[in-house]
Amino acid sequence: MIATLLPPPVSVAEAFEDPPGLALLGPEREAVRTAAPKRLAEFTTARWCARRALAGLGVPPVPVPRGPRGVPVWPPGVVGSVTHHDGYRAAAVARRTDARSLGIDAEPHLPLPEGVLELVALPAELRRTAELSARHPLVRWDRLLFSTKEAVYKAWFPLTHRWLGHEEADIAVDPAGGFTARLLASHPGVPPEGFTGRWTVDRGFVLTSVLVPPDAPPPDGGPGRAVAQVGKPV
Repeated sequence: MIATLLPPPVSVAEAFEDPPGLALLGPEREAVRTAAPKRLAEFTTARWCARRALAGLGVPPVPVPRGPRGVPVWPPGVVGSVTHHDGYRAAAVARRTDARSLGIDAEPHLPLPEGVLELVALPAELRRTAELSARHPLVRWDRLLFSTKEAVYKAWFPLTHRWLGHEEADIAVDPAGGFTARLLASHPGVPPEGFTGRWTVDRGFVLTSVLVPPDAPPPDGGPGRAVAQVGKPV
């Protein structure tokens, strides 16, 4: 599903269940050393997706440990993002020649818990979310806004290595499947115009992505995208 939101230079892999017999590699184990079985299973499958996505770039199996604030540590020359939720795990990676950073997120297509929207949304975002909900009631716009903020943060942090609060990104969602993030926190490593992203609702999930383009056009003949799936959608 996430492949529909990302251009061909990106290699993606996803899973709708946790295949038996998967194993973590090296330093990956430390991140879930005391995790409950459910958390361990989803983390392990997400790392398996990461290795499958890396294989689409020609990268052999390597550990993808957790770095500061839980951000995955990718091999040199690679950027990427991982997401996992009940019933869905996915990873997306690209060469640095094709993207400066990227972020993906998946959330259940359900209302946010009471009070969460008011915690994460700016006044303008609350107004726009209410307008979208009135015009297009079949989409959970509150959950979509939350997911866009997660994808924006995942693209922001590798460029800056600093926290980005929910109140520091003003996101306008286009009902046609895109969104823009006006960043209220500036940083030399981040485009001053902010980020753009894409979203979709599919199989009970809200999915969002942000891809920060490279400073210069990628060389001709770069690797194409590999898409892999496992299991049955829920």
